[in-house]
Amino acid sequence: MIVRIMGEGQVRLADSHLAELNKLDDELMAEMENGDGPGFRRTLTALLAQVRTLGEPLPDDSLEPSELILPAPDATLEEVRALLNDGGLIPG
Repeated sequence: MIVRIMGEGQVRLADSHLAELNKLDDELMAEMENGDGPGFRRTLTALLAQVRTLGEPLPDDSLEPSELILPAPDATLEEVRALLNDGGLIPG
């Protein structure tokens, strides 16, 4: 799976990592629903860190179709709400 982190680039991520990323996605959704800004920031940071750690960065000049687009590290809770259209960032 190709994942784009807005403002950073793309990584190739094995589908086998989706379950652990879904846990963070569920936490992020709960924090958004509760308006927990500090929790949202902490979990978004953790989610992006996991994607960076588990994924293999693609070259900057590579432009693959992204199957998943994650918000930039500095995205606000409101900006991420606007990105969501199916109840979560991670498919699954």
